[in-house]
Amino acid sequence: MRLVKHTHATVTLHHDGGMLLIDPGSFTANAAALLAEADAVLVTHDHPDHLDVDALRAEMARRPELPVHVPASVAASLEGTLAASDGDTFEAAGLTVTAHGHEHAEIHPDVEVPENVAYLVGGVYHPGDSYHAPEGVVGNVDLLLVPTSGPWSVTGKAADFVRAVKPGRCIQLHDLMLSPQGKGSIGTFLQRITGMEVPALADGESVEL
Repeated sequence: MRLVKHTHATVTLHHDGGMLLIDPGSFTANAAALLAEADAVLVTHDHPDHLDVDALRAEMARRPELPVHVPASVAASLEGTLAASDGDTFEAAGLTVTAHGHEHAEIHPDVEVPENVAYLVGGVYHPGDSYHAPEGVVGNVDLLLVPTSGPWSVTGKAADFVRAVKPGRCIQLHDLMLSPQGKGSIGTFLQRITGMEVPALADGESVEL
């Protein structure tokens, strides 16, 4: 299996000729093109940097059979999508997916946050906007996607997240708000605390799993 890191929080997983798309957000300029190629889609929550609603609706109108798995709160407003909740297991693009959690990380007590569902897929853990490390994930992650920027992210919590999950390796996710220097700096801090490298990939760069 091969993971391709796209802009910010968007990734694709390529396996046996199929492609699973996770979080095609509006920050990802080629989100519509990725949707057109996807065999299935996972969405962690409805913030626009994770979900380009217009692009998704357009693709679902073109391909009503496209499986799109979203949190239950999103499924209620996006006709044709499939609700994913904590503890669910299902198949998507030929891969087994387990859904975990339901809480987006707090931004501020005055800011309402949406339901957030994290996904474990073929040893890859995409937490969406959370540092959630459930029991079913700990020790079972080959590649951890670690959020490193955003109004809710905290470097210390990101380090604790890496320690808690105990992954084989890590890469940075949710990183658009950092400059190249910032990504390098965060990676250095995380490695110092956790002992693990947490590199930032360029848009379109891939890793083999």
